[in-house]
Amino acid sequence: MLKRRTEFVKSILLLLDFSQISLAWVSAYWLRFHTDLIPITKGVPIFEAYVALVPAIFIAWGIAFKWLDLYQPRRMASRLSEILDITKGCGAMTILLVSISFFVRQFEYSRLVFIIFGLHSMLLLTMNRYAFRLGLRALGQRGYNLHHALIIGAGTLGEQIATKLHFHDELGVKVIGFLTRHPEKVGHEKRGIKIVGRFEDLPNILKKYPVDQVYIALPHESYLELTKMVAFLQEQTVDVRIVPDIIQFMTLHGQAELFDGIPLITLQATPLHGWNRLAKRVMDVLFSLIILVMISPLMVLLMVAVRCTSGGPVFYRQKRIGYDGHLFEMLKLRTMKQDAERETGVVWTIQNDPRRTPFGVFLRKTSLDELPQFFNVLKGEMSIVGPRPERPEFVEQFKQYVPKYMLRHKIKAGITGWAQIHGLRGDTSIEDRIVFDLQYIETWSPLLDLKIMFLTLWRGFVNKNAY
Repeated sequence: MLKRRTEFVKSILLLLDFSQISLAWVSAYWLRFHTDLIPITKGVPIFEAYVALVPAIFIAWGIAFKWLDLYQPRRMASRLSEILDITKGCGAMTILLVSISFFVRQFEYSRLVFIIFGLHSMLLLTMNRYAFRLGLRALGQRGYNLHHALIIGAGTLGEQIATKLHFHDELGVKVIGFLTRHPEKVGHEKRGIKIVGRFEDLPNILKKYPVDQVYIALPHESYLELTKMVAFLQEQTVDVRIVPDIIQFMTLHGQAELFDGIPLITLQATPLHGWNRLAKRVMDVLFSLIILVMISPLMVLLMVAVRCTSGGPVFYRQKRIGYDGHLFEMLKLRTMKQDAERETGVVWTIQNDPRRTPFGVFLRKTSLDELPQFFNVLKGEMSIVGPRPERPEFVEQFKQYVPKYMLRHKIKAGITGWAQIHGLRGDTSIEDRIVFDLQYIETWSPLLDLKIMFLTLWRGFVNKNAY
């Protein structure tokens, strides 16, 4: 029911957004061509040509807003963050439309209309969101479509449910109280919600309060009481939901779903499947081809320099662990002497490593030795953005003492990544890298990939930890 209500609210919000976008588009056309604010030099274009762009605008804005999570409950985020996300989405899509219009030759669209539309859409959509959420809150305060919930379990799990219901105000659910197994806690409050009784008080509580939803949020040690509670609630008319005490086991994209009527709980999974996986692969291939064409003269010069300064092979192939723990050979320009590990074995590169060639020092400092990895991307072994791959020997070490280390292999390894643009390269904390890697996997989107690519270029390839 909660999912259905959430989807219904999202649908209403989407329809309202589309109505405001349509209004912004029409008003932009009218202001440009039917007022005296801006002189017209080439005549008034037909309105139908601008109407024909509306479906494309809907698709572009819908995709941008979905990526920015503007159709998800904002939880604890401030209204300012929502306004900033709306501004970013409208600004990015306006720039995209202006860029695409340069390639449309059969009709010349006014760039000024796009700019006016971008500003109008930002204003109208912001007002729309504010009015929508204000309306939901007002309806809830007046008791319209308001549901009263009782949470059985006043522990950490119960508190989390109460907090979520409070910040998902669009659901219209008010928690009237907790039940607990500890009699000494009755009458106390948790997060402003009263503990109204003990587990055995459930029949009396349902008579005393207008409860229409019950959430059972019990810890493992209280599951023996679950059967008795469910048996009683089956004779009542309230909605009953069980919150399993497995949150501590859910690590990466955990979720609950129904598979042919059977409830399944996913503890960890990759976000890259279906259209997401296709979108990332298309971006990888497209950008890799463009970059390889652009850097081909530089690549040739670097290859010649490696050969002339150190002799031997130009490229160095090193076994690394990639997607789902599969082994692949990562390609690099050679920066060390031939057979550099003959005496040392597999060791971590250190500062002022004596195994490096003079030209290899420059390549490592500037990260230019990584450029051949765009060929790994084209082969599908790597992605442009993702966690940096490690050698099998180091993976075996790290997974022994770094919690959740292997989860970073749920997506393809990358040439650059969220951890790298935050300075975590070379001999830096593995634990800190894992935090950033998992954060990237959890929040992945094409826009995030573009942001990381841009920041990689903006901040340059030179890093004090690159040696």
